Amino acid sequence: MARYRGPKAKVARRFNDPIFGPSKAVQKKAYPPGQHGRGRRKKQSEYAIQLSEKQKAKYTYGVLERQFANLFDKASRKSGITGEILLQLLETRLDNTIYRLGIAPTRRAARQLVLHKHITVNGEIVNIPSFAVKIGDEIEVREKSKSLEAVTNSVAATATKRFPWLEWSPSELKGKLISLPMREDIPENIKEQLIVELYSK
Repeated sequence: MARYRGPKAKVARRFNDPIFGPSKAVQKKAYPPGQHGRGRRKKQSEYAIQLSEKQKAKYTYGVLERQFANLFDKASRKSGITGEILLQLLETRLDNTIYRLGIAPTRRAARQLVLHKHITVNGEIVNIPSFAVKIGDEIEVREKSKSLEAVTNSVAATATKRFPWLEWSPSELKGKLISLPMREDIPENIKEQLIVELYSK
């Protein structure tokens, strides 16, 4: 099954959150899309709220259903707070790490860079967006790809936006995962406990 390629504004409006990046649709229309979007919304069940939160996380990180379920299973088998561990696993995917480093403006763009073999991990080309980055791993733009306009523009635009769990060298276009992200350092508006409750049923 391919990645979601439909209208991003509709999804962002459904969750009332610009999960694909800044969206004028969310700012202008603070109600769900569709013919009855403006109408009175019936009260959602507990299950519907939990399911919605899971869908929101999936769309945010660009993960398919089976991948997401596998990540949750992995998180639940680790010691610690399952919801936070799940977010750590999502954050340390290669495509998301590239996005956080500022090498790409969106996760979709980061995914494209990986698929087109513009990225190396510890000196080796990796073209798997879901690759799990480990503490100490070095992520770098390939030498011949460092002059790509998409990369240079993104790096310039995010020059001041850095995250404490990542080390970044702008001159080399190289980053390093120095620790796992703490929950308070992850800016995504996701209520991970609802996802845990959904899978725990």
